[in-house]
Amino acid sequence: MIKKVGVVGAGMMGAEIALCFARAGYHTVLSDMTQEIAEGGKLKQEAVLDKGIKKGKITKEDKEATLANVYPTCDINEMSDCDFIVEAVLEVFDIKKSIYESLDKVCKESTIIASNTSSISISKLASSVSEERKDKFVGTHFNSPASVMKLVEVVPGLLTSDETVTQVIELLEAVDKVAVRVKDVVGFGLNRLFHVMYLEACRLVEEGVCTPEDVDKICKYGLGHPMGIFALLDITGHDLNQNVDEILFEAYGERFRPSPQITRLVDSGRLGRKTGAGFYDYNKEK
Repeated sequence: MIKKVGVVGAGMMGAEIALCFARAGYHTVLSDMTQEIAEGGKLKQEAVLDKGIKKGKITKEDKEATLANVYPTCDINEMSDCDFIVEAVLEVFDIKKSIYESLDKVCKESTIIASNTSSISISKLASSVSEERKDKFVGTHFNSPASVMKLVEVVPGLLTSDETVTQVIELLEAVDKVAVRVKDVVGFGLNRLFHVMYLEACRLVEEGVCTPEDVDKICKYGLGHPMGIFALLDITGHDLNQNVDEILFEAYGERFRPSPQITRLVDSGRLGRKTGAGFYDYNKEK
């Protein structure tokens, strides 16, 4: 039975994933390279919860109870007794590999290790852990922002056991997520759909058909999306978007050729909300 959860990576994605579990009452360890970064992840969670209070969706008591469940740390040994751990760091194989090797050494035998990768093969990532743990390695691709979006793609690797998949799906349902089992292919299901759509949106802007603002209105008022695609891209971060594009392009060819617009934004340091500017300028909001 899963009682204690860990999340490696206290950036916005990792902090939001940890928030999902903490809000559901799970004791959650949130780790990163330094204590300052880990505690910064908890501050991000607090900001999300404060917005919920302002909107009347949660109470101050809910916020306090949730944050009490989060334990920030820079010591990966603090995860030794976790039952389930999600890795949510950069989409770089070597970085992920190093984390899995460390977790494999310190965690108990029954611990399930999951990756929030959006594009890298789960079977390849699972090669980083011992033979005894390969059946307990799985992909759990959360949709951003994780504290709001319900979808999680559950991706078994070649050696992932059905028992592990069942346990993870039950856990996700317990934290009010909708789990979809997806085959272990590059990009899985969500990103293959999402990146085809956003690359076409970029072409509309490149060709002068629409402005980013108008494309976002089409998404919201024509397709019924909760937010526009360019606003969403600014949230996910263009360095990540570019990285995933390159992985998909290598795997599937021309239909995933990276957008020149994304390349220009990355080259200019406009990575989205986290830098204050992307397709939109967020410094004007202050």
